[in-house]
Amino acid sequence: MATPWSKTYREEGHTFRKFRDGDHDWPDFESRIFDADHSHKCPTYVHRTPPCQGSCPAGEDIRGWLQVVRGLEKPPEGMSWQEYAFRRATDANPFPSQMGRVCPAPCEDGCNRNEVEDYVGINAVEQFIGDTAIAEGYAFEPPAPDTGKHVAIIGGGPAGLTAAYQLRRRGHRCTIYDDHEALGGMMRYGIPGYRTPRQFLDSEIDRILALGGIETRLSMRVGRDVSFEAIEAEHDAVLWTIGCQSGRPLPVPGGDAPNCVSGVKFLEAFNTGRLKVAADRVVCVGGGDTSIDVVSVARRLGRIKRSNPKDRPELAVHGFVAHDAAMAAVRTGATVTLTSLLPRSGMTAADHEVEDALREGVSVLTGVMPIEVLLTDDGRAQALRLAECDMVDGRPVAREGTEFEIEADLLVSAIGQGGNLEGLEELDNGRGLIEADAFFRVTDRPGHFVAGDIIRPHLLTTAIGQASIAASCIDQHLGGLSPKRRPRVDVHHFNLLEKLREQQLAPEEYDRRQEWGTCFSNYAVHNYEDRSAHEIVVAEDMFLGHFGDTPRNRRDERVPEGDAVLGHFEERIVGLGESQAVAEADRCMSCGLCFECDNCVIYCPQDAVFRVKKDKGTTGRYVDTDYMKCIGCHICADVCPSGYIDMGMGE
Repeated sequence: MATPWSKTYREEGHTFRKFRDGDHDWPDFESRIFDADHSHKCPTYVHRTPPCQGSCPAGEDIRGWLQVVRGLEKPPEGMSWQEYAFRRATDANPFPSQMGRVCPAPCEDGCNRNEVEDYVGINAVEQFIGDTAIAEGYAFEPPAPDTGKHVAIIGGGPAGLTAAYQLRRRGHRCTIYDDHEALGGMMRYGIPGYRTPRQFLDSEIDRILALGGIETRLSMRVGRDVSFEAIEAEHDAVLWTIGCQSGRPLPVPGGDAPNCVSGVKFLEAFNTGRLKVAADRVVCVGGGDTSIDVVSVARRLGRIKRSNPKDRPELAVHGFVAHDAAMAAVRTGATVTLTSLLPRSGMTAADHEVEDALREGVSVLTGVMPIEVLLTDDGRAQALRLAECDMVDGRPVAREGTEFEIEADLLVSAIGQGGNLEGLEELDNGRGLIEADAFFRVTDRPGHFVAGDIIRPHLLTTAIGQASIAASCIDQHLGGLSPKRRPRVDVHHFNLLEKLREQQLAPEEYDRRQEWGTCFSNYAVHNYEDRSAHEIVVAEDMFLGHFGDTPRNRRDERVPEGDAVLGHFEERIVGLGESQAVAEADRCMSCGLCFECDNCVIYCPQDAVFRVKKDKGTTGRYVDTDYMKCIGCHICADVCPSGYIDMGMGE
């Protein structure tokens, strides 16, 4: 018995078996120590991080809150499972309603269920948890006692708000400085409201502020309205979470024409209400999520037949004018095109978002690169010249003789973002960003920390994850401690000791006496090893044959087609109901942690594996082993679906 059968599921179909016919040699040295039907190894229960969590930039305990939703992990007495799932989810991410809607879900790409059929709809369940929490009015638990320390947070987007939440939980007071009129950053000003409905966003922000001890100073830019030195003097630490609000212009001749605008500024103009209509012909160069939002908004805004030059859309984008709402009453469909250097399969935008844009009437051209912006006599862009291209060493190279032109009244560049460090030049690393070390400290700036896009533009959930780690490092700094080495798998881990304490099953105090073994002692967790900070469980370590084909519970979508998209600003996603969310959570394979399937108990030929008594067991402590009976036959490890059992220990 050698090669795990799981690798062939996709190619040869799902099967209950784990090994191929004819396999008789163990693949590694550790397995070869078996002697006939027994060995000197016995089962050890080893907790590892699941790949969904390992793939999540925010490090959410995804498996944990899925276990709660499906009813396997019980809440503390007196708490509903819905509230407990909310508390488990928000330990890492205070925005489950928002992230459940807009996160591109790298966790789903990492899900081991992909090796069986289709990933678990993690985003859909997270949205259910977040929306339910808002509907039920769940609040965060009161923060720790006040430490007397005060942290300045520069930027009120997802990173800044997450940092304020995590710092306040530790008892530190915070002041958030933001140059906008409202908090939310890219969630409010960079993503259209039909993707992040503002009532849900406002509720999740208000829940953070309700912790108290978080002051906000809005419409205030550090480096302009308040000095760098004043911030340092007033606070014990400073966290920079200013994001990247400047878009990159098209790097081609004519790319600086007045009607060439950035995707970031286009979306901000729409989200602040200045931009009510687009243009006759809108061309967006991109291929990522921002470009999809741009073209979807442009289709919804449409155009008006006779526009006043004073109302040109680029003027609204640049903040010189604000469109009259009456303009929306006479708009008609605009011609909107999205171009991408990469083929469809290489675009970084979520595939279902691209599909939605196509249904809404957007034309998508892939594998093409901009060559030049063609200008009118008065210097305005009138067309974009492109060519088919190939990627060579990561750079696009035009194919000779493939040039063509697309007429355009408004050109939008969504090819990347940069920071705006005006007035803060001393923080600039030379690339318009702020340099950070492994503990998110600003280089050569004691007491200064940084998180989010201003380090390197990435996902919203990345900003949330970085802010959580930065808050932990700030907490250590404020306590006068040197930063602790971060674990190899740096996520919010399931903690068995915390779970035992929660269920009033905490181990007894250790009496400090030297003893052989712990199997008859109550001061230690017997026969359990936690490797979650170092290892991520892989499909090859699991018995995938245990899992049947179960279709994913998909969220419905309301996607208008053609000109029906005009003025359609309702949310597209229809969230799962409770029964659907529970059913979807039940598809989770609980990678790396026992989910009480009883396989090891049923198949043990010696009756050595047994269930822990109900009044002593909890999540992670469902089974145990009688080593007086165990012969080391390894059957329990072979039939463990979640990869929770290793053959280890010894005589």
